[in-house]
Amino acid sequence: MNVAVVILNWNGRTLLERFLPSVVAHSNGASIHLIDNASTDDSVAFVRKNYSTINIIQNASNGGFAKGYNDGLKNIEADIFCLLNSDVEVTPNWLKPITTLFNTIPEAAIVQPKILDLKRKEYFEYAGAAGGFIDKLGYPFCRGRIFQALEKDEGQYDDVKEVFWATGACMFIKSEVFKALNGFDEDYFAHQEEIDLCWRAKNLGHRVYYVGNSHIFHLGGSTLENMNPKKTFLNFRNSLYSITKNLPRKKAFPIIFFRLILDGIAALRFIFQFKFSHCTAILRAHFSFYANFRKIYGKREKANFILKYYSTTSIVWSHFVHQVKNFNILVKD
Repeated sequence: MNVAVVILNWNGRTLLERFLPSVVAHSNGASIHLIDNASTDDSVAFVRKNYSTINIIQNASNGGFAKGYNDGLKNIEADIFCLLNSDVEVTPNWLKPITTLFNTIPEAAIVQPKILDLKRKEYFEYAGAAGGFIDKLGYPFCRGRIFQALEKDEGQYDDVKEVFWATGACMFIKSEVFKALNGFDEDYFAHQEEIDLCWRAKNLGHRVYYVGNSHIFHLGGSTLENMNPKKTFLNFRNSLYSITKNLPRKKAFPIIFFRLILDGIAALRFIFQFKFSHCTAILRAHFSFYANFRKIYGKREKANFILKYYSTTSIVWSHFVHQVKNFNILVKD
């Protein structure tokens, strides 16, 4: 299987200068590609001058994460696409465990490595940690990360594990599966489109894996900080999009109702924390969801919806009421 490591860039000269050396040094056997989302800085010129082996694809506009990859990947031929953030430091031998898994488990369609925090290398990183899951109401969480609580990496997730979703910070996906799914949903723009992609893949019978003996370090927050109001808007809205698209109607509608109530409680919590911009972001997310509901509902896949999609009933209740901060306490393997 040939692997194409594909980095999406928008005005990321500083990040490319810092992180490309590790990607080039440790990705032997893979081709490396840069998809540029109509940058206005000199990042393309920098790569062209210093990395002649990297294939550069220039998109006509900045369509965000989803459209950026959809447009750029049409120009790349490979068995496996590795969608890699521009703020990632890879490690020696990071690719081999991933390709080994693809070769030994034919049903594996999407895979992620262990994601560690570049700023605190002994801790898991917010965007993916040791593999993603969702609760019954569609709230995402990870092994190694529940909301803002990050676990220390003590080898507790040094395994190969089937998970529900893989992080967009470093996602390996079979190109044939990506094409069959028509790529990411561009209405998401950014954030949680990888969860939707994995959910749609699983509805079609594909499997998603985490490989713990491959690890990378992610800087994180290079596009939007975890507590940026724009990210709050996108996460709350896009999560509702995914529920609408990927669950049977009789399950989706009650869950959406409860989610709207819980989102309202989250908005009140932001008010008490004097984070008024985040409260407004949730309201905007709901209005955007209402305005686009018919369009999103029309995207429902004609597939057998998986009914056991969740690992716990309510991550909100477990974390904020019972103060659960560790995945292995929340979910018993």
